[in-house]
Amino acid sequence: MARKNNSNIEFETAFYEKVLEYAPDFIEALICLGDHYTRQGFYEKGLRVDEKLARLRPDDAVVMYNLACSYSLMNDIPLARGAMVKAFELGYDEWDHLRKDADLANLLRDSEFQLCMSEYRMKGARHRAQACGTYQQEAA
Repeated sequence: MARKNNSNIEFETAFYEKVLEYAPDFIEALICLGDHYTRQGFYEKGLRVDEKLARLRPDDAVVMYNLACSYSLMNDIPLARGAMVKAFELGYDEWDHLRKDADLANLLRDSEFQLCMSEYRMKGARHRAQACGTYQQEAA
C-alpha cells in the first residue's frame, strides 16, 4: 500500500513540475509541488518553491507559515522565526496545529521563538477580547 502512495506522489510531483514548465507562477501547482517535495524529504526543493510562493504572495499567512516550516526543516531558525512572525502579523493563529506540526520541530525548540509565540498568542487574545467588548458595547 505504501508503495502505491509513493508511486502516486512521484507521479503527481512530475505532473506539477511539467505544469510549471508552462505556467511557472501557477500558485496552486506551486503549493502542491512544495508539499510533495517536503513529503518526499526534498527539503531544499520545497524551500525554493516556498520562497517563490512568498515572493508571489507576500501577504498570505499560510504561505509564510509554509515558508517557516521549510526553513525549520533546513534548521535555519532565524529565517524560520522571521517567516513565522510574518505569518502571525498576517493573522495566522492556528496554535494547536502549529504546536503539533513536525515540520516546525526545530523552530519549536527555540526559546526565543517560544517567547515570540506566547506574545502573539496574547496579542491575539487581547484583540479578540477588544473586538468582543466593542461588539457588546454596540449591541447594548
